[in-house]
Amino acid sequence: MIRFISILSVAIISFASCRSAKNIQNAITRKDTVEAPIVITPTYNPHEDSVNFIRETYRQIQEKQIPFTTFSGKIDVTYTDADGKNYNVNAHLRMYKDSVIWVSITAILGIEGLRAYITADSVKILNKQDKVYTARSVTYLQEVTELPLDLSALQNLLVGNPVFLDSNINSYSLSPGAISLQSNGEFFKNLFTIGQADKLARSSKLDDADESRSRTCYLTYDEYESKYNISFATRRTINVSETKKLDIKLDFKQFEFNETLSFPFSVPKNYKRN
Repeated sequence: MIRFISILSVAIISFASCRSAKNIQNAITRKDTVEAPIVITPTYNPHEDSVNFIRETYRQIQEKQIPFTTFSGKIDVTYTDADGKNYNVNAHLRMYKDSVIWVSITAILGIEGLRAYITADSVKILNKQDKVYTARSVTYLQEVTELPLDLSALQNLLVGNPVFLDSNINSYSLSPGAISLQSNGEFFKNLFTIGQADKLARSSKLDDADESRSRTCYLTYDEYESKYNISFATRRTINVSETKKLDIKLDFKQFEFNETLSFPFSVPKNYKRN
């Protein structure tokens, strides 16, 4: 379960949009002659058009990022770990931008089992079932999830902003109702797909840039709801595989932005330090 709360803090991905550019013909007619107009037609350059399309799409992706000071959500979670064990729990998530992520996990009868408090330099976990307190540096999340995460990346993942979508986008493709961008970053290759009409994220497929590894992560986004002029995917799936597989389904029952929040976290004296 401790690994679960770390993985839960690694959930969710992306928004985007696009617009195409067109060349315009320039017609130049001499005023002092009755000769036929001379029409200058620019040379068609498919590579330049593709570069412009990608550049404009990426710019709009950045503009689509969700701005927030605080965020809170209540989530129904279905989780299958690497050993095939299934969990159905409720998660209460609170965040203050660039400061803290707070997560509380409850299971049967609403009894709290775990609480996590994550900052830019530390991860603190209360295992209330076993009365154990764990304190680690933020690299603990990187070790557990095997992803190069920091506080900012985690917050963007959880709120739905794109991560691991590098500006080094080398190609795009169009399919019925969808646009896909392929980016090559330092850590991952990201095949990022959005709806052609609504410009909202549909999926993101992350493959390790290190070809010696087989790490893959596939994320989907569905059932968008609009609040405060923000489109938010309330249903998401996360499938991670390398030597073992991990499957998470998230169903957001409630979400709020920019409310006043508290982040209670205290360690009882009778808890064992780990």
